[in-house]
Amino acid sequence: MKYRYVTIEREYGSGGTQIAQKLSEQLCIPLYGRRLLELVAEEMNTDVDKIEEFEEKASDSFLFSVVMMNRIASDNFPSKPGEGGIYFDERRIIRDLANAGPAIFVGHCASLALADRTGVLKIFLYADDTTKNKRVREEYHIAEHEVESTRRRFDKKRSAYFEANTGMQWRNPQNYDLMLNTALGIDTCVRIICEAAGGSCGPADVQPVDEDAGDEI
Repeated sequence: MKYRYVTIEREYGSGGTQIAQKLSEQLCIPLYGRRLLELVAEEMNTDVDKIEEFEEKASDSFLFSVVMMNRIASDNFPSKPGEGGIYFDERRIIRDLANAGPAIFVGHCASLALADRTGVLKIFLYADDTTKNKRVREEYHIAEHEVESTRRRFDKKRSAYFEANTGMQWRNPQNYDLMLNTALGIDTCVRIICEAAGGSCGPADVQPVDEDAGDEI
């Protein structure tokens, strides 16, 4: 494979989890999404819901963002769980998983965690509002009157967390190697990413997939 790692940031409702799962099957490499939160939760002896709360609170703090930028600039990363914010724990686990071999990482600022690595393909998935709303409504059974607010809430959370921890704009094309409009179709996007990554495999080689790769779609 041309790239050892694929990192995926995605808009809510863009089908990112489904694409990541199919990509994992095609490239025969493991997928980590929500599993990252589970590993952090295990280390901190808490549950995933609490970790998600920590993420949201950290994203709303300007002081947190300043501290994060200073630590990243000075390469001053805590080595123990729970020190300095959830992102540092996620970063450490992402790097440990990357040390074990090729992988796909969904969300959690994985591209920054692997910034010093070569062979990282950085992807951003998006779609038009109509496509996203349809997927949220039909595939995830969100009530019609709640679709728009739910989608905006998740995107706001993701954008804030990414920007608080990286100092970069979540949707800025300069932060990615490839941005795909998933209205092209799930399978089409999977094929394009596979071609960009430069690899594929047979059924016998398929690695375990994180079935709940994202905390939603």
